[in-house]
Amino acid sequence: MANAAAPAVPEPTLDPPLEQLRHLAGELRLLLPGVRVGEARETTKEFDRETFWRRLNEAAVIVAREATTLTEVFSRLPLPSPQETQRFCEHVHAAIKAIIAVYYLLPKDQGITLRKLVRSATLDIVDGMAQLVEVLYTTPAQSPENLISYNSVWDACQQVPQIPRDNKAAALSVLTKSVDLVKDAHEEMEQAVEECDPYCGLLNDIEEDNSDSQGDGEYILGCPNNQDSYWSEEDQELIIPCLALVRASKACLKKIRLSVAENGKKDQVAQLDDIVDISDEISPSVDDLALSIYPPVCHLTVRLNSAKLVSVLKKALEITKASHVTPQPEDSWIPLLINAVDHCMNRIKELTQHEVEL
Repeated sequence: MANAAAPAVPEPTLDPPLEQLRHLAGELRLLLPGVRVGEARETTKEFDRETFWRRLNEAAVIVAREATTLTEVFSRLPLPSPQETQRFCEHVHAAIKAIIAVYYLLPKDQGITLRKLVRSATLDIVDGMAQLVEVLYTTPAQSPENLISYNSVWDACQQVPQIPRDNKAAALSVLTKSVDLVKDAHEEMEQAVEECDPYCGLLNDIEEDNSDSQGDGEYILGCPNNQDSYWSEEDQELIIPCLALVRASKACLKKIRLSVAENGKKDQVAQLDDIVDISDEISPSVDDLALSIYPPVCHLTVRLNSAKLVSVLKKALEITKASHVTPQPEDSWIPLLINAVDHCMNRIKELTQHEVEL
């Protein structure tokens, strides 16, 4: 007796296009934590720098291309069919997985600073693509938001060829950014002091804008009163060594960056990483000190933030002095900067001693 023909298995029903995009966005979001904490893949093969960068650049080009295609087809009506949408989503997912896989090929021995820059670039691409997909399924076709999100992905992909190619170049890139941040903080502090206006006229502008709706002498809601808006004589005296300390911070970073540029060796990745790690703490410490000098000023807070900054600066100088970028440890610039930092801190202690004794 002949066997009965097996019933045909029905093809699975595909979700509507926008629902598929929603699932894709969720899948891309799930990839982000792994990139943030993921370790380099273990391998016995010798690292091929040229091959790695070629593959990373190629992967970024593919992601940009898939982002372009996805944006074009979902920014007009009619939307693609479920079958076409499935193919587009698979291509996007594969492109993102591919660039993540390339990032994992960069071993730690190439430098932690370099890996952080590559990881940051990879995260920008993955996060940007996830945002693009979310915008495409939540906003109408031809929405300006589609183009804005697409440009974010494109820009992130365009940054990949600009990533430094070795740990020394990566260290210089990070140190340059830190110098610029401290320079900006110092300029803002100087401007406020020169104008004798901590908020650079902001309060006056607010008062003028609200003058029509406020009675004479009334306190404007949300604005500090005079005591909170301006520096006392004691505050102004304390700001002088604080400014000098921030200026010394900028000088320290510049000298450290110069030493790395002139004497840094590409194969000394661990020492370069140590220098960058501690130097990276200088800018946030400067920001903390800068914020604490704005009225109302708590002198004890200024003292504590100054001490924190001094500790970071001294540690950065000591690590730099002990490393290969300072071939002559007795070089006069390091003791000179340490003395300058100590002088600033001693003056800050003198001016805040009464706060400690209370």
